[in-house]
Amino acid sequence: MLWSSPLFWIAFAVFLFWALGAYNRLMRLRSAVVQSFGSFDAHMVRLVALLGEFGAAQAVQRGSLLADAGAKELAALQGAVTQFSASLAVARARPLQGDAVAALAAAREVLRATWATALQKLLADPAQPTALTPAVDADTVAAPGAVPVVLSVWQVRWEEHAVQNEQAIRVFNEAVVQYNAAIAQFPASLLARVFGFKAARAL
Repeated sequence: MLWSSPLFWIAFAVFLFWALGAYNRLMRLRSAVVQSFGSFDAHMVRLVALLGEFGAAQAVQRGSLLADAGAKELAALQGAVTQFSASLAVARARPLQGDAVAALAAAREVLRATWATALQKLLADPAQPTALTPAVDADTVAAPGAVPVVLSVWQVRWEEHAVQNEQAIRVFNEAVVQYNAAIAQFPASLLARVFGFKAARAL
């Protein structure tokens, strides 16, 4: 009988060990996606805090002038921050669901565009305080023939966050690629279907 055949039990044991190993690998790769999103999430929370500081600083520095210059852009920026924060909260709860990550990516692009527009408008006001970038000193700017490079301190801080954010996104996207490749590879794809592993979406 088949059940009494040593070859059957050997084959069954090999299959069982393979299935356990493949399942554990898929779980590790899925956990890597979730963990890498957590790192990206932490960077985004700090960016939202920066934009909150920016809005508060504008309200204090400009006061009633916001009613005449930059009010529309600042309101749009606050709206974009609110939308992004909501999308981030949803994606935080479901980092493996493509629709949640897609909505977050779209909200991030809206935030980036709105920030650029608001900054351009608000910094056009001569009353707006500025600060030199760390890489440019006053002697260089004042040198004959030198191009004056003066950036808002907010631009500098945004760029610092942008560099960190891009690194976090790259790590997350690499984890997504590895995970998606694993669940699509036969015969591990069979296990993925049985246990409900779904493809993730990159940012």
